[in-house]
Amino acid sequence: MMLMEQTQVAAAALPVAEFRDHVRLGTGFGDDGLQDGLLERVLRAAMVAVEARTGKVLIARDYLLAVGAWRDPGAQVLPVAPVRAITALSITDRLGAERVIPAGRYMLEPDMHRPRLVSAGFLLPQIPVAGQARIAFTAGMADAWDGLPADLGQAVMLLAAHYYEHRHETAVGGATMPFGVNALTERYRALRLFGGRV
Repeated sequence: MMLMEQTQVAAAALPVAEFRDHVRLGTGFGDDGLQDGLLERVLRAAMVAVEARTGKVLIARDYLLAVGAWRDPGAQVLPVAPVRAITALSITDRLGAERVIPAGRYMLEPDMHRPRLVSAGFLLPQIPVAGQARIAFTAGMADAWDGLPADLGQAVMLLAAHYYEHRHETAVGGATMPFGVNALTERYRALRLFGGRV
């Protein structure tokens, strides 16, 4: 299984000015925007870390999932949530020949933790030996930063501030995430029983 991000969050969608205020950088100087590139990188890193911890895509973007075999012949769990739409499904053989599957043969089963691609009939299309299925989909909690739940937005801000304040440290050790980030993201994490796998 391989998940590939097809689009990135636009720089304009990131709350750089709000983050500048959050870390209390000075304003009113000729070089106010001097650190904007660094602030953007730190915000992106924090957003990726929060997404990895929760399994939730914060700002909507497109993905492509490639799988060599279905784990369930009638459905395939998608590795991130929430999924808004499945935009395409195709089957590729070992020589690279691609067959596009009509949209009427599958559907999205939405779920906040484990959305699935589900067959509209009994089985998903067969994947040939050494071939793969490619599932294109759009996932995200919000179209823009302002649409995010306040607790997740705050978690990104706290973690970004932590990264910014410790950007020169090279020592490894200690907690990987500040306590506040863990507390704010805990309710978004999927509960896995019996060693459940995606």
